[in-house]
Amino acid sequence: MNTLKSYIIALTILVLPCGVFAQQQTMTTVDTIKSTETAGTISEMSPDTIVVRTETSSSPMNYSSTKRTTYVDETGAPVSVETVKSGLPVTVYYTREGDRMIADKVVVRKTTTTTTEQPGMQEKRTRTSTTTETKY
Repeated sequence: MNTLKSYIIALTILVLPCGVFAQQQTMTTVDTIKSTETAGTISEMSPDTIVVRTETSSSPMNYSSTKRTTYVDETGAPVSVETVKSGLPVTVYYTREGDRMIADKVVVRKTTTTTTEQPGMQEKRTRTSTTTETKY
């Protein structure tokens, strides 16, 4: 019985430091999401669709609106979606998901601006996530 206790104590002493000195490994993943912008005038508006006419395209652009779509004015202040209607000049920031263009942010402008730049300027956003693994 005494030798059994001695073996258990010795085994505990040998195994205990493994948990104390376990290595932690941190992995960082970076996803790049490309967001594109288009400036134009709203021609149709519904709860799940925004149709925008631009000066550079002969056909209107259809965007899907989701619960995550934000509506702001030029200063970045939130705008009620009920006030966004046909005829308003907007800039739509969107991402592509397959065939669909998902509106991430709609900036409602007070006046129409004419630019010499082509719509479609790309902006990159990064999302970083950290995962911690414990190795023994």
